[in-house]
Amino acid sequence: MTTEPHDATRTSTALAYPVAPRADLVEDLHGHRVTDAYRTLEDADDDRTQRWSRAQDDLYTAYRAGLAQRAQGTPFAGDALQARLRTLLGAGFVGAPAWRGDRRFFSRRAGGQEHAVVVVAEPGEHGTTERVLIDPLVLDPAGTTTLDAWQPSKEGTRLAYQVSHGGTEESVLHVLDVATGELVDGPVDRARYSPVAWLPGGDAFYYVRRLAPDLLPADERQYHRRVWLHRVGTPADQDVEVFGAGQPMTTYYGVQVSRDGRWLVVSAAAGTAPRTDVWIADLTAPGGLEAPAFVEVAVGLDAEVGVWVGRDGRLYVHTDLDAPRGRLAVTDPTTPGVAHWRTLLPQDDEAVLEDVAFVDAGDATSPTALLAGWRRHSVSEVTVHHPRTGARTGEVPLPGLGSVSGLVTRPEGGPDVWFSYTDHVTVPHVHRYDARTGEVTLWASPPGALPDLPAVRTQQVEVTSPDGTTVRAFVLARSDLVDADGRPLAPAPTVLYGYGGFQVSLDPAFSATTLAWVEAGGVYVVANLRGGGEEGEEWHRAGMRGAKQNVFDDFFAVAEHLVAAGWTTPDRLACWGGSNGGLLVGAAVTQRPDLWAAAVCSAPLLDMVRYQRFGLGVTWTEEYGDADDPEQLGWLLGYSPYHRVVAGTAYPAVLFTVFEGDSRVDPLHARKLAAALQEASSSDPAERPVLLRRELGVGHGARALSRTVGLSVEQLQFVADRTGLLAAVTP
Repeated sequence: MTTEPHDATRTSTALAYPVAPRADLVEDLHGHRVTDAYRTLEDADDDRTQRWSRAQDDLYTAYRAGLAQRAQGTPFAGDALQARLRTLLGAGFVGAPAWRGDRRFFSRRAGGQEHAVVVVAEPGEHGTTERVLIDPLVLDPAGTTTLDAWQPSKEGTRLAYQVSHGGTEESVLHVLDVATGELVDGPVDRARYSPVAWLPGGDAFYYVRRLAPDLLPADERQYHRRVWLHRVGTPADQDVEVFGAGQPMTTYYGVQVSRDGRWLVVSAAAGTAPRTDVWIADLTAPGGLEAPAFVEVAVGLDAEVGVWVGRDGRLYVHTDLDAPRGRLAVTDPTTPGVAHWRTLLPQDDEAVLEDVAFVDAGDATSPTALLAGWRRHSVSEVTVHHPRTGARTGEVPLPGLGSVSGLVTRPEGGPDVWFSYTDHVTVPHVHRYDARTGEVTLWASPPGALPDLPAVRTQQVEVTSPDGTTVRAFVLARSDLVDADGRPLAPAPTVLYGYGGFQVSLDPAFSATTLAWVEAGGVYVVANLRGGGEEGEEWHRAGMRGAKQNVFDDFFAVAEHLVAAGWTTPDRLACWGGSNGGLLVGAAVTQRPDLWAAAVCSAPLLDMVRYQRFGLGVTWTEEYGDADDPEQLGWLLGYSPYHRVVAGTAYPAVLFTVFEGDSRVDPLHARKLAAALQEASSSDPAERPVLLRRELGVGHGARALSRTVGLSVEQLQFVADRTGLLAAVTP
């Protein structure tokens, strides 16, 4: 094994690439000869990796200095762009209410706040009063603490919440008294991704916690979750384990308790597998709270199943079993098995069933209507049905062609339903539907000033993928840059964004980054690729495991359509994605380097041979495949970006953005592909640089507003610089 000196460089007219520690490492894996020249860069603590990373920081700083000069006097100048993004985000955010009697709890972020806060509103002597219950900046003025989840008790007297630090997402659970705001329990660690299911009275709840690390091998301490019963005010080490022993170590759990406290529902999924096992227990039966006797609802089926006990005492089932786009079934909790399910809302031929809610006229046991939320080719609609027969009786008028999230009702029932609505140019607002009148009214607006936007035209286009599949994409452009029929007047710098995995749907949503790009004269395109959830579970499975190449082919088809239809040209087209979308971008760069001028690859998966050894990778084998299996290794090697780099190829400009606190996707992926591309690319680094941007103190998920704006500024500037939009707006 040989390693080149760490300070060697590849020179160009403007930039010099640090040469990574490189080894002649070739492994035989199930008959495949697999090269891994940059294995050293997997170890963030290795001195060679640290020196190389610092050199990459210097390289990026040098590029940024030149970019700052080129951006002066344009909308992409650092101060100007940061100010515009803050203006676009200035309305802030308000969430739908979670009602508990007369109290309502909701999230809110004023325009300038770094993090959203949790607010309680309640009747007072002089009308409704509001109090902030949780403010992450009060907990940590440095802004590196994020609020991961919160859940009020059934009576609204206590609130459980989870926070994590430095981007780790290692949630620590606390409980506070709502009336006084004082902490009454916690901290309880190892509660990452834990639901909280309160029992009536607010003195106990079920939740999910990992086993103690001293009980496990070092490489398994992120796993082995269990469902526990916790009594408020008692040490967590006295919690009672009620479920989970014998399940796969990567299992995630859902937990809920019916409003009357009788029924406990536990769901389980191994990693991110698109199948769910569900059990139900009667907490009034022998065994009680600490040893509930679970009965199978659906176990061992190749389907996702979500169940809950309604206010009317019946068991409702939202499932894709025999219905890839989803259906709603009903049964009695005492006979929960599949054989007893009766379909209430059958599968729609085109729309995916997202959510349901029941309303009544004051008697929760006698619902008067059933509302169903659907996604039809990524656009939301809400229909009204008879609660017993499922027959459609009407629809809920929506503000536009956008996205609805959540159909929220009062736990005790009533005629009102709250939901949040957004689209590409509309900040999320909360609306209320009155089932008595059929009217929708605005319930809550974001607390800040709404941004002043240029006229933007949004249209959905259909593209044919190589295998004949129809793929849709949203195209956003300034209205003065298209004709009356929506066709482009001239090719423009364009960003193509995608994800294509884990059933994630890229539905219409307000984005400051998108609008800043569009109002400067660029075109922004969001592709709805296979692997996502836009068209149901069959759509998801058509882009996972051995079919993953379909996702990339869909993406390339959209890119080629944008060129053919005159929206852009390859020298003005950029691809952009993060996480699984970073894998998409890595595949785009290494499979079709001719299609792109630039790429933004954020928190990506890129070495698909070794991905499951790091972060939470082992939980994703159902999505991608298991590299320890000979056949599945073949799938992975077929597209693994790190293994498809070819020396002498003219690769596009690439900006990798990674977060050193990321405990989901290890930054090693970006380090390895950045090193490989810098070594292999025949492109002039001055024209098409490969750059690595590192950020400390943040992780894969939530972050402070200033961090969000800072990252977006640098990504937008890079893409504007490399696609020609920066030059186009230069005075």
